[in-house]
Amino acid sequence: MNPGCGRPGSKGMTQLVLLPKCAIDTVIPEGDGLVIGAHRRSRSGRCPFCGVRSASVHSRYMRHPSDLPCLGRSVRLHLRVRRFYCHESQCGRRTFAERMPKLLAPRARRTRRAAKALMRIGLALGGEAGSRLAGHLGMAVSGDTILRVLHDLRVPRRIGDPTVVGIDDWAIRKGSTYGTIMVDLERRRPIDLIEGRRSGAVADWLRKRPGIEVIARPLHRIRPSGVRGGAPGHAGC
Repeated sequence: MNPGCGRPGSKGMTQLVLLPKCAIDTVIPEGDGLVIGAHRRSRSGRCPFCGVRSASVHSRYMRHPSDLPCLGRSVRLHLRVRRFYCHESQCGRRTFAERMPKLLAPRARRTRRAAKALMRIGLALGGEAGSRLAGHLGMAVSGDTILRVLHDLRVPRRIGDPTVVGIDDWAIRKGSTYGTIMVDLERRRPIDLIEGRRSGAVADWLRKRPGIEVIARPLHRIRPSGVRGGAPGHAGC
């Protein structure tokens, strides 16, 4: 690759940086990172509202999501996205933007795989510690961003009731808006989010789950009254 023009000279970079159904146009070093320009290979797009395909291009625009690091460098994508006309008379939309479902969710600021990596870091370390590790790995984000990724996590259906849970609060907006997260410590995954951090809300949640045997909580953040009110036999760890 010639750094001057930034164009890959072979299929090597395309194989190294996997962008599903996309073609890589440019790879340009920028500071400590890489900027990868790409576009979708398909000549047409499918309307997400009516399902009819169209090859009539209305306009183009750019999206700039962050991606997983590559070769020790942070990566930002410059995706050239087309907007198509929808000619289906029964459809309520006249135009639509092409989708990249395997790579990127609509309006997302990072790829699905980058969001998944941050989710795993957040589940293992939490917000601030996760932010420090992510920065060393080439994914500089704030602790609040990692918590937002966790907040958007779709929690899978529980298999049986939890018996060992951890309870902690976290700030959606520091000093203003808080939430409470419940984690199944045996399966190592979150099981519920509660708006606010009131003792009454924690107590109500625990009353609905009488099978809980062990409760772990930060002594200085979750009020004991919430635990005692919902699970009288448990003062928490």
